[in-house]
Amino acid sequence: MKAWEHFKTITHHKMLVMKGCFAVGLYRQGLLHDLSKYSPVEFLVGCKYYQGGNRSPNNAEREDTGVSLAWLHHKGRNKHHFEYWIDYGLGEDKRMTGMKMPVKYVVEMYVDRVSASKNYQKDAYRDDSALIYFQRGRGNYLMHPETEALLEKLLTMLAEQGEQATNDYIRREVLHNKK
Repeated sequence: MKAWEHFKTITHHKMLVMKGCFAVGLYRQGLLHDLSKYSPVEFLVGCKYYQGGNRSPNNAEREDTGVSLAWLHHKGRNKHHFEYWIDYGLGEDKRMTGMKMPVKYVVEMYVDRVSASKNYQKDAYRDDSALIYFQRGRGNYLMHPETEALLEKLLTMLAEQGEQATNDYIRREVLHNKK
């Protein structure tokens, strides 16, 4: 039963992201989003640690084993996660740092976060839900400052102006798709 419920949860999320990506003109990304979640290394862990559809199984795996192998697999294959873009810094500072993400992946990250909030919060979702979640994690992200600024701008716009206005802005001004 957990396998079926997990499948429904990740598929519902994928459909929400697809709808959101299509709304801003990212058709290819909408179709291909999170396909790795259906691979055995991610799917089987998701079934084992399924949390009733209100929390990521990756957190439960991390709590149980000290690491989420499913998450490590996932973030290494999906460019819409800022963790994909962590690398050694340039110049004298060789510490790990967040690299600037291409804009289309920042937009997909925005859509992913909004869709995750809708998926996990269900009827309790509000337009400020993803912004609140983002702000709770602030200071823990290894994200490029320009990437973080754009993500925060989009989440704030969603909270203040709603989804349609934010999607219109993304299409016209962020992705420069005048259609």
